[in-house]
Amino acid sequence: MKKYYVYILASRRNGTLYIGVTNNLGRRVSEHKSDFVEGFIRKYQVHTLVYYEEFENIITAIETEKRLKKWKRKWKLDLIEKANPEWRDWYPDME
Repeated sequence: MKKYYVYILASRRNGTLYIGVTNNLGRRVSEHKSDFVEGFIRKYQVHTLVYYEEFENIITAIETEKRLKKWKRKWKLDLIEKANPEWRDWYPDME
């Protein structure tokens, strides 16, 4: 069964946040970390995977991504703090 992920990257603790959705979290975060694409991620150095959720349905994943993007910043920070209080980069754990 295919899996989909909503993820949050951060530039540093309480820094710039990026929210995305993908069907291959490892590949996508690797692309972000290598600054593969010009734009927001490269400009603000948003490379630390601080949060992700897994879904079996792409529509639910996309809806969750859109909902999180509309949240107040404090709510996003609270979500990260609850799941990852040290703001540790979860990407190395995926390899």
